[in-house]
Amino acid sequence: MSSSATDTQTVAVPMPQMGISVSEGTILEWHKAVGDPVEADETICDVTTDKVDVEIPCPATGILARILVEAGDTVPVGEPIAEIDTGGGSPAAPVEPANGAAAPQNGTHAPSEGDRSGFISPVVRRMADEHHVDLSHVEGHGVGGRIRKKDLLAHLESAAGSDPERGVRPQAGGQTPGVSSVPTHEARPLHTESPYVPDVPVPAADGEPGAREPMSPMRKAIAEHMVRSVQTAAHCTTIVEVDFSAVAMRRAELKPSFAEKGVPLTYLSFVARAVVESLEEFPALNASVDGDDIIRHPDVNLGIAVSLDAGLIVPVIPKAQRLALEGIAAAIADVAGRAREGKLAPDEVQGGTFTITNPGQFGAVLATPIINQPQVAILDLEAIVKRPVVLESDAGDSIAIRPMGFLPMSWDHRALDGAEAARFLGSVKARLEEGVA
Repeated sequence: MSSSATDTQTVAVPMPQMGISVSEGTILEWHKAVGDPVEADETICDVTTDKVDVEIPCPATGILARILVEAGDTVPVGEPIAEIDTGGGSPAAPVEPANGAAAPQNGTHAPSEGDRSGFISPVVRRMADEHHVDLSHVEGHGVGGRIRKKDLLAHLESAAGSDPERGVRPQAGGQTPGVSSVPTHEARPLHTESPYVPDVPVPAADGEPGAREPMSPMRKAIAEHMVRSVQTAAHCTTIVEVDFSAVAMRRAELKPSFAEKGVPLTYLSFVARAVVESLEEFPALNASVDGDDIIRHPDVNLGIAVSLDAGLIVPVIPKAQRLALEGIAAAIADVAGRAREGKLAPDEVQGGTFTITNPGQFGAVLATPIINQPQVAILDLEAIVKRPVVLESDAGDSIAIRPMGFLPMSWDHRALDGAEAARFLGSVKARLEEGVA
């Protein structure tokens, strides 16, 4: 807190810490303009991270004096994003942005004074390292001249050949990073952190240009993480087929009593319980990779992928090994419901050690999921469909109609081998075909 000669006192609004592994956030939208009165704990803006969207409360009552970070910009945790005048002084007048950009209208999104061109966000620095870009040659158009992702991407688009004046250092072989050696509509580097914008219109089926819309922040975060996972992990997929007859019978038996307690009993609940039990038997899959180290986790923090209108989120059920079937069923219903309502806390999407995804609820019968980094495996529950199967017995083979479903599991060959993955899936299959304890 600081004071001026006019007794104006200001309180900085920092980008909050939103989970142990979250290092930065992106402003989605400001709900207040410069000069607006604000109340303590009132939402002043929305922020998105690679994990969750959150509302940022105002830390004090007063006047919104400055907005330091524009909507769409990404800043590290702890970086000030706004200032609140709590002392009754006049709000600061909007200052003309650096680089000749027009000042915001109606006082909104006014940047702070001062040169901020030396501030580089972790996202921009990582992109620059990946593309071997000298950031001193990149013109920033953010607050105070700060270099944003879009500025770096524009620089990469304009780079040609190996011109050192453009600040792009050529790699071995003479090719410039971020610049394709074939026409731009045929190839692009995989490391780009924004949607590919081709140089020619994308034709629709009828020959007319297709509609274009920008990725949402959540969609971009998912894209970045999935591409990074594919480029990082040695993905393999092993699949088992499960006869869910015993589970179906057990579910029919327990469903009424669970319903009386307000707990929905789904097939996913049985699969989750079987997975947790098998992870305790095969701890190599309840692990993560950190550089050249493999970390075996003492608790099963089970991630459950939840589909949202805007994308996908994976809330975590901590210490799931302590929960019986009813507890797991209740926990899944709770986190899935709050995820769809946007009511998850940032810490509830952190620290997962194994993930289950459930595309089978939408009718999918087979898939190869992408590992949720830095975990070493992810299990898919596919649709449970009645199919004719051959039953073996001492009296001879017979054909019966059974509820069958595939369980594909993608796993990281850096951390384990096929035999361990197959034994784990065999354990899950056996538990389900016995109806799970």
